[in-house]
Amino acid sequence: MADETAQIETAPAAEQIDNEAGALVATNTEVAPPTGKKVVKKIIRKKRRPARVQVDPDTISSEPPPQTGTIYNIYYNKWAGGDKDQLVQTKSKGRCNVAKDSGYTEADGTTGSYFCLMFARGLCSRGPSCSKLHRIPGVFDIVPPNVDCFGRDKFAGYRDDMGGVGSFMRQNRTIYIGRIHVTDDIEEVVARHFAEWGQIERTRVLNSRGVAFVTYTNEANAEFAKEAMAHQSLDHDEILNVRWATADPNPMAQAREARRIEEQAAEAVRRALPAEFIAEIEGKDPEARKRRKIESSYGLEGYEAPDEVHFARGAQAVNPHGREELELEYQEPLAIEDGPVPEANEQMLEAPVSGPRESAGILSGNTIAALNKAKISIAAKPKAASSGPLVAYDSDSDDE
Repeated sequence: MADETAQIETAPAAEQIDNEAGALVATNTEVAPPTGKKVVKKIIRKKRRPARVQVDPDTISSEPPPQTGTIYNIYYNKWAGGDKDQLVQTKSKGRCNVAKDSGYTEADGTTGSYFCLMFARGLCSRGPSCSKLHRIPGVFDIVPPNVDCFGRDKFAGYRDDMGGVGSFMRQNRTIYIGRIHVTDDIEEVVARHFAEWGQIERTRVLNSRGVAFVTYTNEANAEFAKEAMAHQSLDHDEILNVRWATADPNPMAQAREARRIEEQAAEAVRRALPAEFIAEIEGKDPEARKRRKIESSYGLEGYEAPDEVHFARGAQAVNPHGREELELEYQEPLAIEDGPVPEANEQMLEAPVSGPRESAGILSGNTIAALNKAKISIAAKPKAASSGPLVAYDSDSDDE
């Protein structure tokens, strides 16, 4: 055994390298030496699975809902006079499981398809043959503002109970969740159940009332979560009451929403501008930063002009480039004014007045000369004749 160990230790370096190379090749961590044969690398792509059928079609009954009134209100989706059953809520028959139920459908090949409402509720019986999308909305799923992610038309205002489709007058990304079973870990339970439907921006839970407010980063995810969690339960047997949240009167929330809108506008402008220009403004390019420092000094050692001075445009601009751009803007109108005049218009125009053209003042020299030639005189208004001795009477005394 000792002889074998000695042989391994005294083995040539080339053999040790070969052994290491062979071991490395066996583990596929190093590229094998060329053998003269063309190596074809196979890329195995997993096919997307079809959408799962959530409910058996034979179990679906087409019976209309019980009539509790005489007039059906399509705005509230209920019969007029049927408010007595409003407080009695029944648990939903199904629930969507994104990990198991999502998949491709016929709508994936159609641009502008909407999401399946029955899939969100966990009651779609069509599966891959459905004409709607069976997945949660993403960042790139852009929906018109007058409809929701399911293709339903929005209204100008919210319902009295803050239910239904919603309003197109305000972008609402916050949903209200009521009737939550209060526990010590209620915040973790709410975040875990509602994070399945999209990225959450903010969660606020009122432990004493059993109420939560969940704000998503995308409005489409809020619409999907509202339908998916309506009449569902969390970790207990409660039946959730999911509605749209009203506008938050908190000044901090309003400032946060205004800041988010400004960030979206800044991001849109940043994508529209060239990358070189953005790097120069943000100071990420070292060469542009050096060039900016030299140009903004204007020959003064240790001076660097601020942005409002360096990027100013106009006749009084300190930067020569700003004055050049202003001159270029005025070249086109001057070229049109100095262009050839048609013969018909040339006969109607008067001969230009000789002399230097005055640039100062409101009226040009030609206009002033034309007014002088006209010699328009304004007749004085005749004085009214006196009608009696009382016309000239003037006294400030109360006794007279």
